[in-house]
Amino acid sequence: MPHDPLLEQRLADALTGLGCKAEPKRMFGGVAFMVNGNMCVGASNKGKLMVRFDPAEHDVVSARPGVSSMMIGKSGMKGFLFVEPDAVSDRRSLEKWVKLSLGYVSTLPKKVAKAAKGAKAPASTKAVKKVAKKAAVKR
Repeated sequence: MPHDPLLEQRLADALTGLGCKAEPKRMFGGVAFMVNGNMCVGASNKGKLMVRFDPAEHDVVSARPGVSSMMIGKSGMKGFLFVEPDAVSDRRSLEKWVKLSLGYVSTLPKKVAKAAKGAKAPASTKAVKKVAKKAAVKR
């Protein structure tokens, strides 16, 4: 089953409803929602909800019904789970997962988007002021 556009829209609505500005990004055949540059929740290419949370809570959260581990090779990724569509069939259940993820992602440092290959990095404010000051002296 390809990713579910309805789940994608429900996630966007839930994030907006919680006052969160999230950017959708195509990843792994699905769509992930990025909050401050960090992956938060997403709609997988299998129609499941992908959720990110505090890795220290993995054992407790993974015991909830309808969840499965995200695997890389043969090992599971702590702090990431897939949630079956039946477990998030209504607004309230989906919102619980989104809140769990936002609670963790909001503690992470903001990531700055990487510049495109070959693009120059923006100059720092201090460097810009220094160049402007030199230009003013030459006039």
